[in-house]
Amino acid sequence: MTIPEIIVSILVIIAGIFALGTALALWRAPDPLTRANLLGPTVGVSIPLLITALLIHTWATDGFNLNNLIRAIIAILGVWIIGSVGSFYMGRAIYGVTVVDNRRSK
Repeated sequence: MTIPEIIVSILVIIAGIFALGTALALWRAPDPLTRANLLGPTVGVSIPLLITALLIHTWATDGFNLNNLIRAIIAILGVWIIGSVGSFYMGRAIYGVTVVDNRRSK
């Protein structure tokens, strides 16, 4: 194996460990609000690591391509932005459904 292949393999293994950890945490989470907030490691770390691994693999096989670098940066930023906004809205929606305000019931 070449050095880029070793780096790509390590990145993919780390991303898989983060995804597995998130899946186990989702399985053990007590309520939907906690589950909605547990997606952070996968969205914030695992998917960007996989995109970076693909970028390194492409550079090792085809050479440096500025277009791929720009697309990878946009993809990582997009995952972070969409993941954080989506998590916020899911959390707000679940919180609004699951929490009972005792002040209004009186």
